[in-house]
Amino acid sequence: MDRSESLLTAQGAQAAQTAQTAGPPATEAAAAPPAYPPGAARVPEPTPPPADPPGRDPRWARPALLGLLAATGLLYLWGLGASGWGNAFYSAAVQAGSQSWEAFFYGSSDAANSITVDKTPASLWLMALSVRLFGLSSWSILVPQALLGVASVGVLYSTVRRWYGPAAGLLAGAVLALTPVATLMFRFNNPDALLVFLLVAAAYATVRAVETASARWLALTGTLVGLGFLTKMLQAFLVIPVFAGVYLLAAPTGPGRRIRHLLLAGLAVVVSAGWWVAIVELVPASARPYIGGSQHNSILELTLGYNGLGRITGDEVGSVGGGGRPGGGGGGPFSGQAGLLRMFDTEVGGQISWLLPAALILLVAGLWLAGRAPRTDRTRAGLLLWGGWLLVTGLIFSFMSGIFHAYYTVALAPAIGGIVGIGVTLLWRAARTAPVPAPAGVEPTGPVPPAGVAPTGPVPPAGVAPTGPVPPAGVTPADGGSAPAGPVRRRRPTAAFAGRWRGPVATLSLTGTLAVTTWWSWHLLGRSPEWYPWLRTTVLVTGLAVAALLLLLSLLPRTTPAPVTKELASGGGAGADANSLITPAWRGRRAGRWLGAVVVGVGLAVGLAGPAAYALQTAATPHTGAIPSAGPFVAGGFGPGGRGGFPGGRMPGGGSGEFPGFPGGGNGQFPGFPGGGTGAFPGLPGGQDGGSNGTGAVPDFPGGGQPPAMPGGQNGGTGQNGGTGQNGGTGQNGGTGQNGGTGPDGGTGQNGGTGPDGGSRGQRGGGMGGLLDAREPSAEMTALLTADADDYTWVAATVGSNNASGYQLATGEPVMPIGGFNGSDPSPTLAQFQRYVADGRVHYFIGGGGFRADGGSDASGQIAAWVAQTFTATTVDGVTVYDLSSGRRG
Repeated sequence: MDRSESLLTAQGAQAAQTAQTAGPPATEAAAAPPAYPPGAARVPEPTPPPADPPGRDPRWARPALLGLLAATGLLYLWGLGASGWGNAFYSAAVQAGSQSWEAFFYGSSDAANSITVDKTPASLWLMALSVRLFGLSSWSILVPQALLGVASVGVLYSTVRRWYGPAAGLLAGAVLALTPVATLMFRFNNPDALLVFLLVAAAYATVRAVETASARWLALTGTLVGLGFLTKMLQAFLVIPVFAGVYLLAAPTGPGRRIRHLLLAGLAVVVSAGWWVAIVELVPASARPYIGGSQHNSILELTLGYNGLGRITGDEVGSVGGGGRPGGGGGGPFSGQAGLLRMFDTEVGGQISWLLPAALILLVAGLWLAGRAPRTDRTRAGLLLWGGWLLVTGLIFSFMSGIFHAYYTVALAPAIGGIVGIGVTLLWRAARTAPVPAPAGVEPTGPVPPAGVAPTGPVPPAGVAPTGPVPPAGVTPADGGSAPAGPVRRRRPTAAFAGRWRGPVATLSLTGTLAVTTWWSWHLLGRSPEWYPWLRTTVLVTGLAVAALLLLLSLLPRTTPAPVTKELASGGGAGADANSLITPAWRGRRAGRWLGAVVVGVGLAVGLAGPAAYALQTAATPHTGAIPSAGPFVAGGFGPGGRGGFPGGRMPGGGSGEFPGFPGGGNGQFPGFPGGGTGAFPGLPGGQDGGSNGTGAVPDFPGGGQPPAMPGGQNGGTGQNGGTGQNGGTGQNGGTGQNGGTGPDGGTGQNGGTGPDGGSRGQRGGGMGGLLDAREPSAEMTALLTADADDYTWVAATVGSNNASGYQLATGEPVMPIGGFNGSDPSPTLAQFQRYVADGRVHYFIGGGGFRADGGSDASGQIAAWVAQTFTATTVDGVTVYDLSSGRRG
């Protein structure tokens, strides 16, 4: 007689996993006494079956999915053009790639291929193709990023839905879409948008591989992760141990085959990631652009150093500073303090952590529900996949001592969404499902439990000895013998004990999750006390009330789902009953059913209210610069992401402008540090007591001075090359450098800036850009640069990629970014630049831009000094310019 073992998904969707067991003829089985008493109860199994065909989803699933994708598209696309070029550093490279296929391949900052960006170029390829098709505009650059966000939500839905049903998939997708940092990055042109999409797609391929032990799907996983490396280098590899571990644990095949499949997937990673690296390393350095971010023109150095282990250890030569290493050091102004709670601090918390406590609680509760399931159990496998992604990536982000920015945490959003979607649906069904009395004549399933415990699992055929604990006293065993005389020795009922407590534990877990999420949302909203203060109170009161209602609902009669018979398990004759399991309900209690649905819906709305509000604010705010930030101004942390990543409003410590003013700081593009001066970067000319060379500048650069982030005097004084003013300088905001003092050769900058010989290392003269942002040049400057542009390889050169990008995007002509992003790369050297000038390849040198810290090359400083000593400065619309074609000093 055939015997089917039925397993239910977390949504209760029907499917079959059938085990064939030989037994006596059916007539003999019918004559045998029943193995269990009629009316025995069973406890549903937690393990999901193979996925249902798409057509078996409930009717509401597809419209709900389309609605989710449409709403996500609206959120990510509305008003997208307001952000302009977004991160001009990458936009300039996209422009270059749309003009030159060589620049496209290498990811060059300019079409003349002087230097690349400091990342692998896959994300630039997609945007450059869009620009080639639709022309250069903010929309053609940013729309592909938004579409990647919509696609990520759809793929996450499909991944979660395969094992846990459409409701879990929809919730997971909604969590991803409404995460504030996801809204930020899918409306921005950093590489993170493509990286997230590729990793979510790799998770989907892993799920498909686990289902059937498929080598092809696992190889696709490796290929997608390899493409992730070409997007943002080693960050893509953080998920490899998780995906490999889940497949090694749960794939339904032998260990040898699983290991061979993993080796094949590893080969796919190497090939898909390594082909570009191999080409770059094999091409002679003289035949390709310089590799930005490296000190020795090597992509391997960039991979393992500046963008690799250096991010973990903080040893990043040529960077602007590492992460928040305890005891000082690191990139303090924009990285936060490294440690276990970094994801919850004032800088990062509002970006990603709204549902992070909920995800951790649901992960533990879901794994408890899975219990001692078989190795291939999918409930556990899915939780381990998303939970491993969250824990591994989150812990590395928390403890890395190198450069860390809050927007990196967008890589955690899919994992949080997956866990929340799976966990909520698992716990809700467990909380509302009670043991089911089997009708007379229907064989209950499962092994025989001890006395007084409801039996579970399939009934063995007559003549086959039952497995499991000893049957209760007085019950006839399946082989027709008599019950053992005397008292029965009971075994520890582990599974039955867990089954008995599934409902209460699930209810308490759901209630606790909602209460903790409500409190944490209330806390995060309190960091922006002036921003819709009523929302904070509403979330707290409503959330706690819904949590209390969930406890009250647990006292009502639980769901009585349809008995799982062999016909239901095989998919025949019980379709209506299977669909009724998708949303647990009280049979015959319509009022209770609707009340439960309303309470759960309100609970989900409350849990998502905080991140949704932040996401809407983020979508309504333009974002530009190198370090964007989601949400409104946060006390004690970075503010909303706008110009330079922080638009609008005054920052803590009284600073205002594009970047926060820190405690005791002043105004300007970058923070004033404790007691410090002001300006485009900390510690510009006119620092503590002035000094003879304009303190606050960086050593070994014209204007001299001290390294940045050194305390300065409140009244500044004067310096040989510095400015004057209450906070150490003059200018639009009382700053120096770009917005401040003057130098002996430079006249004034755009807002009182200095020339190359009179500025600081922080801003290097009277240019208009800076380390983290690019500004639009005036029409007069644009006309100057475009005149006779065809006669030169580069219409201009300036220190720093962001400084150069503003001019390049405005003119459409190549502008050489001396020193790369930070101005600390040896590209070009002084000798190379002098040769370019002698050959007539560079027309103008524009003062300003760049910054040097943590070592690196001083070539940019040497070039700036040589230009100031050799050529005559002029001022165009407040910007210091040197004509390298005819402006030599007599």
